Amino acid sequence: MTLFDRRTFLAALPALAYAPRLVAEAPVAPFRVAGLSQLTLTVSDIQRSLDFYQGLFGMPIQARQGGTILLRIGSGPKFLELRPAAAGQRPSISAFGMAIERFDVDRALKTLGEHGVTPANASADNPGSKQSLVRVRKANPGRSANSTRDLFVGDPSGVVFQMHDVSYCGGSGTQGDVCRMVEPSKKKGSIAVTDMSHFTIAANDPETVPFYQELFGFQPQVYQAATPAWGVGAGVHFLMFTGNAGGPTRARAPAGAGRGADRGSGLARAGIDHACMAMNDFDPDRVTQLLVEYGIKKAENQTREPLMTYISLRMPNRGGAESGTPELYFTDPDGLAIQLQDVKYCGGGGFLGEVCPQL
Repeated sequence: MTLFDRRTFLAALPALAYAPRLVAEAPVAPFRVAGLSQLTLTVSDIQRSLDFYQGLFGMPIQARQGGTILLRIGSGPKFLELRPAAAGQRPSISAFGMAIERFDVDRALKTLGEHGVTPANASADNPGSKQSLVRVRKANPGRSANSTRDLFVGDPSGVVFQMHDVSYCGGSGTQGDVCRMVEPSKKKGSIAVTDMSHFTIAANDPETVPFYQELFGFQPQVYQAATPAWGVGAGVHFLMFTGNAGGPTRARAPAGAGRGADRGSGLARAGIDHACMAMNDFDPDRVTQLLVEYGIKKAENQTREPLMTYISLRMPNRGGAESGTPELYFTDPDGLAIQLQDVKYCGGGGFLGEVCPQL
């Protein structure tokens, strides 16, 4: 290499370092996501789960959709949805939601169709892989004088998410944004969660991450070892895909995914492993104490037994702080895993996991 070539090459290095990101960001995604908006828990006993979450968090009921209850997170309209399990259905973290700017159901369906997402059978309970499903709520479920259409999508691994307007609260109106009958919690609660944080998803189709990138323009906001946290919106929300998300495997899905394995298929079954909500002034020892006082037992190791809590330290080899970034989990009466972190948590370094250079 000549001196001129070498100087030219060295001068170009900063640009080359940014080139992959610029190329990845070049296409304009068809949907602009404001952030994560909801998590849906399919539970075995809805009254038991309602008592549990209201007793712990003091969440008011923001809306009802038939037998489904939507609990307000913080000041809303974000919510935690409790859906009763059908006969023979296992409890699970069954869906998540994303708030879309300038959302319109018909326009969204057209765009999804252009990207290979086909309509599910109208009688289906949920959309399948790369399918869309519109559920129409009329006057009784949701108190809507006119029909409210809720759009659900199955990603390539079959994990279900809902798309809706940023104003959506699960109520009535064309955008589902009318929630006038908020019911105060009968219990004060001991921990105040104020926001969503992230979902960790076990995927089994290699097109899953490209699917989200193509539709929503997701980019890594930080890495935990080699695993990226894909930023959702302009804040700290993210999705993380774990396990053998790139295709066939004979390893089972992460504990708590609640879906076992496809016998004979060689594929780990997809599912949402855990969801995370955020709170102000997160102190892991104090939160653990409050959970124990509430009747949740402290565990020394990771577990998915019901009503347990533990802290996992994420060390520097996975992007954590030098002494470990504490990540706190608890399980509800059905053994579903919920993580609690600070509102600044972005999946990165620092004691609060708040250090994400890309943000």
